[in-house]
Amino acid sequence: MKALISVSDKTGIVEFAKELEKSGVEIISTGGTYKKLKEEGVKAIEISELTGFPECLDGRVKTLHPKVHAGILAIRSNENHMKQLKELDVDTIDFVVVNLYPFKQTILKDGVKREEAVENIDIGGPTMLRSAAKNYQDVAVITDPSDYEKVLTELKENGQVSLDTKFYLMQKVFEHTANYDAMICKYIKEQRNDESFPNELTLTYEKVQDMRYGENPHQKGALYKEIGKCTGSLTIAEQLNGKELSFNNINDTNGALELLKEFDEPTVVACKHGNPCGVGSGDNIYSAWTKAFNADKTSIFGGIVVANREITVDVAKEMKEIFLEVIVAPSYEKEALELLQTKKNLRVLLLPDITVKQPENSYDIKKINGGIIVQTIDSKLLDSYEVVTNRKPTEQELEDMMFTWKIVKYVKSNGIALGKNKQSIGIGPGQVNRIWATEQSVAHAEELIEKGITKGAVLASDAFFPFADCVEAAHKAGITAIIQPGGSIRDQESIDKCNEYGISMIFTGMRHFRH
Repeated sequence: MKALISVSDKTGIVEFAKELEKSGVEIISTGGTYKKLKEEGVKAIEISELTGFPECLDGRVKTLHPKVHAGILAIRSNENHMKQLKELDVDTIDFVVVNLYPFKQTILKDGVKREEAVENIDIGGPTMLRSAAKNYQDVAVITDPSDYEKVLTELKENGQVSLDTKFYLMQKVFEHTANYDAMICKYIKEQRNDESFPNELTLTYEKVQDMRYGENPHQKGALYKEIGKCTGSLTIAEQLNGKELSFNNINDTNGALELLKEFDEPTVVACKHGNPCGVGSGDNIYSAWTKAFNADKTSIFGGIVVANREITVDVAKEMKEIFLEVIVAPSYEKEALELLQTKKNLRVLLLPDITVKQPENSYDIKKINGGIIVQTIDSKLLDSYEVVTNRKPTEQELEDMMFTWKIVKYVKSNGIALGKNKQSIGIGPGQVNRIWATEQSVAHAEELIEKGITKGAVLASDAFFPFADCVEAAHKAGITAIIQPGGSIRDQESIDKCNEYGISMIFTGMRHFRH
């Protein structure tokens, strides 16, 4: 038996090769792998001894040879194949151990040049892997060092690798090469600044972890991350305390983080079931926390809290007294972290670059039956705004309108958000008509905070008012300013009603549906 070994990731390869030798397998190798094996006492032969042709073109050509691929691809049970091998003086190769040039590691280096990236596109490796995988009945192909032990165990116990294991290894190969090619394609697309949607879309992600279950206990779940640094992403947050994150934890926390990234000043966002339930901005993180907590003391129970400043002891003391699922912050005071860690199930995450946003050309992807729908992320807040009423907003109203506009962008449609003094005071998410969302946000404000809290508040709507009924409800609640996209054929009715009641209204010209 013969094994061809050519690996970029040399984890465990010396030990694996030595065990193959003990089982009577002859080792063939290439380049740096050959050198490493020889240094460690493995009796490997160089690929050029097999092919009778030297490596050339700076190593670009070494395994692309009939003696390699015929030895891999020959079907052992095919008499004609075996007869041809004998006539051509070609030996069979029974194990192919290959992993590819470090393309990912290369493109992630700061300042890497295109020439270096292209030079790290493997050609011979994928070709050998695909050849061996195609002939899986006769060849064991290993691309992942974690499979070495499994192969060795079967070889020692049975004298061969089982067909089922070879089929499993075949699957691993095509997962690996598909991932590799998708990375290369993505890199080239980015280099060309190509923002079009391709005719054929192939996406690749790396698994971070399996989950106990998905959205519900009867569903399976796993977390994957994009290839790259993923700065500011929950996928690279460091967990400092608590149970494993669940599917719902991750989904809800991601929504909270995306809202948080809209703010520069100290801000805290509390989230429940994918919707914000309390948002506060202040001069410091304690002030922001107090506003977010007081916005909805009921819904925050069992919720997610994210902050864009260090969690201080005074904040941690109050967080500790309520039931929270997840806390994420860029840093924690030592005593604050120790306090939070006394709650063994509380998931405490560290994300230093918490304010870094996704690239604007990132994809937002939703699964539908039989396919996916893809769009670029909603990266804009607004380009400009227009005051459409007789009364212009005061400076305080305008500040609160911008604050509340950020919030409503992340409220499920139909969505309404009320804000006052940089605090959310009422949120009406996911209603099937806009008046219900408006009435709900007002009712929540008066129930959860205090009667009359809406007087002097502002209202933000994620899409236009189809009728003037929302303005009527806002006036009844004492709301003095409204921010909305505009664009309805009945806009003038809402403008006239605002003028009648002395409400200031601005149009953004940009809606933020969130389905």
